[in-house]
This record gives sequence, C-alpha cells and structure tokens, in this order.
Amino acid sequence: MKKTILTLTLCGLALIAKSQNVSVEKSTFGLQTGVLGIWAYNEAKLSNNIALRTELGFDFGIWETTYYDDFDSPFILTPVIVVEPRFYYNLKKRAENSKRIDGNSGNFIALKTSYHPELALFNTDDAPVVSDFSIIPTLGIRRNIGKRFNYEAGIGAGYSYTLAKGAGYSKNEGGVELNMHLRIGYSL
Repeated sequence: MKKTILTLTLCGLALIAKSQNVSVEKSTFGLQTGVLGIWAYNEAKLSNNIALRTELGFDFGIWETTYYDDFDSPFILTPVIVVEPRFYYNLKKRAENSKRIDGNSGNFIALKTSYHPELALFNTDDAPVVSDFSIIPTLGIRRNIGKRFNYEAGIGAGYSYTLAKGAGYSKNEGGVELNMHLRIGYSL
C-alpha cells in the first residue's frame, strides 16, 4: 500500500511539474551591439507570449551622396528610441523539446516602431540631420549563449517617414524601409 501511494504521489508531482506555464520572462534588461550601433533594452512581460521591448541606443551611419563636393563619406551617430511589441510564438514547443526559453530565447514576430530625433554625435562632415519615424513588422530569433550572452537576428520590411523639411529640404518623404539586424548582447 505504501509503495502504491508513493508511486501515485511521484506520478502526480511529475504531471504538476510538466504542466507549468511556459511564459516570457517578467522583465529582462541588457545591452546589445551590432555592426551599426549599440543599444540598451528592456523587455517587459505583457502576457505569456508577448513582451514589450523598449530600447534606447545609437545607430551608426555611413553614406555617400552627391551633395558633397569632396570624397569624404559622412559618418554620423544618432540616438534612436524603439518601442517594439514582440510575440514569441514557439516557447511552448521549445520547452517541450527541452530547449532553453530563459531570457526570452525563442522565435518572435515584432512590430518595430522607431524614432531618430534631429540630433547627432560625431557628425564628421556636419551633414544635415534628418529625423525619421518607422514602423516595421519583423520576423526574428533570439538565442542564449551561456548564462549571460545572447544573439539576435531579424528581418522585415515596413514604412518610414522622413521629416526632411526640418533639415532644410523641400518636402518630407515616406517610403519602404528594410530592417535587417544581427546583434550580440549581454543580459544584466
């Protein structure tokens, strides 16, 4: 009788442990860097599969233009503010396959909303700074490397509106913008 009760108890505990809620983390903080920038982020839990990512950082820019007489390519460092809801759609499957989901490690669909103000640091050629606003649906992945490091990749296409009048151009413009990113980060 004791063996039967012990066996039933252990089976019951195993079922309870297996039925835990799979969810994004309540809050994660970190730093990420990529080829063209550095960013500090926070992801706050909105539901079991949705996190709201807020990000402050600096985007680097290098470009060539016909507006400059010399051959120097302007280098510019502009601040960026990002608000991005993310839907992590495969957390349950990853957990069932004994893969890591800590630190919001999983695949996601996001709606990246970003704003670059008319402010620049290290504007090497005093190029006019144009602020812009963009909304870009993005498909991406995030994975952990060890306990604190992670990497992230994403791709998407959306809409960008450039406020060019503020920089002296004749009109503001809108158009298609691509978002491709590959970042490595450190969780705090």
